[in-house]
Amino acid sequence: MIATRPQGCSVFLVEDEVMIRMMVADMLEELGYSVAAEAGEISEAVKLAQSTEFDLAILDVNVNGKVITPVAELIKARNRPFIFATGYGSSGLPEEYRDRPALQKPFQLETLAQMINSALKSAAA
Repeated sequence: MIATRPQGCSVFLVEDEVMIRMMVADMLEELGYSVAAEAGEISEAVKLAQSTEFDLAILDVNVNGKVITPVAELIKARNRPFIFATGYGSSGLPEEYRDRPALQKPFQLETLAQMINSALKSAAA
């Protein structure tokens, strides 16, 4: 069973592969979340991370060959929870963020739902 989301929960999504980004956005909407903003490159993601209101971020670790660290730092500074999405496993995460939750690509709807619920609960604690 999928838990219901907090009212008005929005997600900032960073993923360089357009088809994957569309698929994840669809999955988020199916789970009842809204997509606050999407980015496919680091410079765009940095701007959006500073200016967009969102409750949670899902960050691809490697965006067009660049590590997501600058975006993660901005989101951490804003005290917002975030989840990494990676095809490399937790060893592919930036070293300073290996304690953060990571979705192993490809992931299923249920796994995404569990990871989001866990991240939001941890942030609220």
